[in-house]
Amino acid sequence: MRNIFRNKIPKDAGWLIPGLEIKRWFALIFLGAVLIVAGILTLSDPKQVADFLRDVRNTVNVDVVASITIILGVIFFFKGWQKTNLSMLDIHDEKEKENVLETLYRRKKLNKGPKVVAIGGGTGLSMLLRGLKKVTNNITAVVTVGDDGGSSGRLREEMGVLPPGDIRNCIAALADDEDLITKLFQYRFDMGEGLKGHSFGNLFLTALCSITGNMVKAVRESSNVLSIRGRVLPATLDDMKLVAEMEDGRIIHGESSIPEAHGKIKRLFTEPSECKALPEVLEAIRNADLIVMGPGSLYTSVIPNLLVKEISNAVARAKAKKIYVCNIMTQPGETDNYSVSSHVNAILTHAGSTDVLDAVLVNNSLPKNISPAYASHNSFPVVLDNENLNPTGVKLVSTKLLEEEKSKNGLVRHSSSRVARAVYCWYKKQAKKK
Repeated sequence: MRNIFRNKIPKDAGWLIPGLEIKRWFALIFLGAVLIVAGILTLSDPKQVADFLRDVRNTVNVDVVASITIILGVIFFFKGWQKTNLSMLDIHDEKEKENVLETLYRRKKLNKGPKVVAIGGGTGLSMLLRGLKKVTNNITAVVTVGDDGGSSGRLREEMGVLPPGDIRNCIAALADDEDLITKLFQYRFDMGEGLKGHSFGNLFLTALCSITGNMVKAVRESSNVLSIRGRVLPATLDDMKLVAEMEDGRIIHGESSIPEAHGKIKRLFTEPSECKALPEVLEAIRNADLIVMGPGSLYTSVIPNLLVKEISNAVARAKAKKIYVCNIMTQPGETDNYSVSSHVNAILTHAGSTDVLDAVLVNNSLPKNISPAYASHNSFPVVLDNENLNPTGVKLVSTKLLEEEKSKNGLVRHSSSRVARAVYCWYKKQAKKK
């Protein structure tokens, strides 16, 4: 088929190839248009119509014939138009056919949504993206590449690729058919020499990376195949590794080792120290209307992106509205005893600027009976300390962000729809103040 397009027919004539199920509807549109014109001409001046209409003029009411002709023309025309659109969109399900206008309207509306840059990693970023894709199609997810554990770490070590895990999660979150794509991408092999422990999505991205030459091209091609909304970009193509200096003087190398050190982090830095940002990331930040950071692991998902100085500088200079979605619970080994202001100050300090944040979004509701498993793992609710937050100049946005079904079982999880709605409402209010 590809050779037919390339060698035998002009590009525009490709619409005439058998099997596309387009020509029949074009013909119906044409027939409808002819009938409409014939009917209108009959009403306006019968002499301009074919001779046979004049022959039957004495026995048949021409006005009635013309009216029927116009009605049939309109029916044929719009039926052909509808079928053409359905064929081009390849919509077969009856329910989808009924909702095609709603689908097209929603797609057009989302295309006009704000340009959002979401910065982070891990499950927190993918959760946010699931909500944001219901607000806008103009999403750029900037993903940390410091992961060195699990399947991602093995592929990074053995294949020399950027860790694909967080990128995989974001692609799945932005996919149109999220349920199927998530199941496929998150499928983890539990047997097989060399396969055990790897997820299908990680292997898929690694293979594409080898074929296309780098992770950016691999992500772009996989995004096209999976028809995702927005785009996913690694923060850098450099082989960035995280290093933490603890308050007791220890130096911990590797993202996966930092939480296991069980100490308080004094500062986080990277090796190499000067990682270069992806140009597409910087361009997205410059053109953004809204920049969202978090939620997620503060020191291993959010801050690592800001350690790429070009990114933190670009965020600081950006005209976009900037908000951080604070974690609801502390994370053992990273944010023990951290309050809201502790999270905010850590971001501002590592970014080297107070201009990277305008506001912090905080959950203001907790389940009545929080699961005791949290306390047993040394994880507790993040305390809101306004007295320490106010001096930072970062404004507080407080609302309920919990996922209702999880809360009933005492679990604390962000609701993707509530987070996205709260972020978007805050953005709209700020935009009106201009």
